[in-house]
Amino acid sequence: MPSLAISAKGMSVQQGFLETIASNIANAETTRMPDGGPYKRQVATSQIGANGELNTTVTEDAAPGRMVYEPSHPDADENGFVEYPNVEVQSELVDLMVVRRLYEANATVFQAAKMMLKSALEI
Repeated sequence: MPSLAISAKGMSVQQGFLETIASNIANAETTRMPDGGPYKRQVATSQIGANGELNTTVTEDAAPGRMVYEPSHPDADENGFVEYPNVEVQSELVDLMVVRRLYEANATVFQAAKMMLKSALEI
């Protein structure tokens, strides 16, 4: 696979990770989803398939959310506890920085490969 295509695919994968992280951060305080429960953290993973293609999947994190005593909250249970999402914003921000650096690295490789192709065409 040419270097431009590899870098472009890498940037595409990182964009998917960024969107997943953004969704997690945006819903870090969402206590009620359409299905009735709190938002569940989304986890994006990538792997190379049998045909050599890179496959990205998004799954729900099964970890329980944090329970906070808020008896006046509309989503409080009979004991006054509210289940908040299992999202730790600090961890998401760390993941965001890592993914951003990976995206930048792929963009740098893409630009370098593009410049090499331009140079080769001038020869």
